[in-house]
Amino acid sequence: MEILQPDKKTFMQLATYKMPFGKYKGLRLVDLPEPYVVWFSQQGFPEGKLGELLHIVYEIKVNGLEYLFKDEGRRMKGER
Repeated sequence: MEILQPDKKTFMQLATYKMPFGKYKGLRLVDLPEPYVVWFSQQGFPEGKLGELLHIVYEIKVNGLEYLFKDEGRRMKGER
């Protein structure tokens, strides 16, 4: 199993990338409900950048690391 290393560019993509289709279209990937992300992990992640980012989001959620993105989301919206 490959160990993921922190990467600022990927972190920023995760903080801003939005779901491009479906019920959660427009929602940031890190804000997707965990059961939805788990469903993707069971069905297979899409190919390409979306699948790569969804796989990272899956790892973040199952390891309880969502807190890493809470302040980032507010900062992106201009909130304090």
